[in-house]
Amino acid sequence: MEHTIFSFLDHSVSVYHAVAQIRDRLVADGYCELFESDRWTLVSGGKYFCVRGGSAIIAFVYDDAARGFLMAATHADSPTFRVKGENKMRGAYTRLSVERYGGPVLHTWLDRPLSLAGRVLVKEGDALVSRLVNVDRDLCIIPTLAPHLNRQESFAPNVAVDLQPLLAVGTEASLSGILAQTLGVEECDVVSHDLTLYNRDRARACGVDGELLVAPRIDDLGSTYAAMEGFLQAHPSGMIPVLAVFNNEEVGSMTNEGAASTLLRDVLERVGGENIKPMLAGSFLVSADNGHALHPNHPEFSDAENAPTLGSGVMIKVNSNRAYATDGFSEGVFRTLLSRAGIPTATYYNRADLRGGSTLGAISDTVVAVPTIDIGLPQIAMHSSNECAAIADVEAMTRAFVAFFSSAYSKKGDRVTL
Repeated sequence: MEHTIFSFLDHSVSVYHAVAQIRDRLVADGYCELFESDRWTLVSGGKYFCVRGGSAIIAFVYDDAARGFLMAATHADSPTFRVKGENKMRGAYTRLSVERYGGPVLHTWLDRPLSLAGRVLVKEGDALVSRLVNVDRDLCIIPTLAPHLNRQESFAPNVAVDLQPLLAVGTEASLSGILAQTLGVEECDVVSHDLTLYNRDRARACGVDGELLVAPRIDDLGSTYAAMEGFLQAHPSGMIPVLAVFNNEEVGSMTNEGAASTLLRDVLERVGGENIKPMLAGSFLVSADNGHALHPNHPEFSDAENAPTLGSGVMIKVNSNRAYATDGFSEGVFRTLLSRAGIPTATYYNRADLRGGSTLGAISDTVVAVPTIDIGLPQIAMHSSNECAAIADVEAMTRAFVAFFSSAYSKKGDRVTL
């Protein structure tokens, strides 16, 4: 598979598929999988990773003489709809039963071919096995109500009424049967599942010069891709590079695979051993989650002085109430690093009278307390079923992570050397 942002987005049809892609890239680069249930024996220079729940992954390169950790944290989940259970009949129609996951822009999911992906628990003898599944075809659609039947000037879809996908007409299709057929197993062996809808559109370049990236799931797979590529391309620096990709940021991170879990701390403690506390004191974390670029049709929703445009480079996100983890220290360190590498940056603040979003940086800090900065790709149409960013910003973000993971960061008291 060609390693581009386009192929990464196209094949990351669920959080489980995104993590599987990262795992495959790591294995191809010589990384060895560790399991949390095993004892770990680490060799200096060894390249390792572990996966939790099929939807979160942490990779690192071990160095027994390292002073600390250089960490990047992103998330692989995106706003979508989760399948609640079996489908339901309504007269001649068979519909899937779904509920909202995160905060998708609801109307952007209407009237377009959709499909299902995720994981399925399957019986194999006395064992239960988790299998990835992608029903890779135009499977269902969420039809709008015609304007002749709905004379309201504005339409606010009700998730329970207007967002249930049409699966079949004239016959009652079985969800478990579809899954069994896709996986090549007996229907009675399908036990349970974690399935989400996904938009069938593929990633593409748009704009006069092909400068725009338009695709589903850019938030936050765009930053995840850049962090992964930067991690793999970086040079040894005397620090331990750590790539952490979490799940469930879109619903608050308070899960076993989320940034609020002990996953990152558990891994770091096993790597650092008795030296973990001084190593953490000399560590740095970059939280990468996309942010709002200046919208061409609605500039009034942005801060007049701090509104990055598409193509302006790596977005540094700041919030006085600490919805973002950035402070003067972490911003100064990261800006210096990127300035030396010639990588463009832009500053993002919310408009002072509007509440913005949040990310996993501040959440992760409550578990692993180290200097942290929040960055991201500038994008528009965030949480739509198709989002938009600049290809140049993906390239800038990748270069930023190469520079970060290759840096010789050292902190003692209030003094930092790079």
